[in-house]
Amino acid sequence: MSYTTDMMQDIERVLLTEEELQSRIREVGKTLTEEYRGKDPVVVGILKGAIPFYAAMTAQIATPIEEDFMVVSSYGSGTTTSGNVKIRKDLDTDVSGRHVLILEDILDSGVTLHTLTRMLKGRGALSVKICTLLDKPSGRRIEIAPDYSCFTIPGGFVVGFGLDYDEHYRNLPFIGILKPEVYAT
Repeated sequence: MSYTTDMMQDIERVLLTEEELQSRIREVGKTLTEEYRGKDPVVVGILKGAIPFYAAMTAQIATPIEEDFMVVSSYGSGTTTSGNVKIRKDLDTDVSGRHVLILEDILDSGVTLHTLTRMLKGRGALSVKICTLLDKPSGRRIEIAPDYSCFTIPGGFVVGFGLDYDEHYRNLPFIGILKPEVYAT
């Protein structure tokens, strides 16, 4: 499909192609299969951004898993975290005595994932690990690292494959760097 329409004019450059994303997700999926074989983990997707990554990654985990989702926000419509994590939809699954794997689109400031990790451990999870599509260390406000990451990326505001700016660009099949003039208003 050609993305030469409105969205592409806002993309400075493609950082990761659809093929690169899928190839790396397959690799990490093999690692997660071995890590969680026989553990029946709860795999938690953070909505909305993680939807494409979650679907692609869970399809690559070849051992039984239980799926659940949370809606969590610390960004609103801006490009930097507010620092205030809001849980808009909590888990339906009791994680006490369970292994939990959080699948998230990007680890940037660390605020959201730090808060969620502490919260899930406080609920009695046996383990809580983080798997991110993208790790952006330059954006950290809190010291936290993913247990698994598909790609480490430089600074720049990225969109596509679930990542958005003001709820737009999520449907791009690649990761692109958004032109600063798009969000500098």
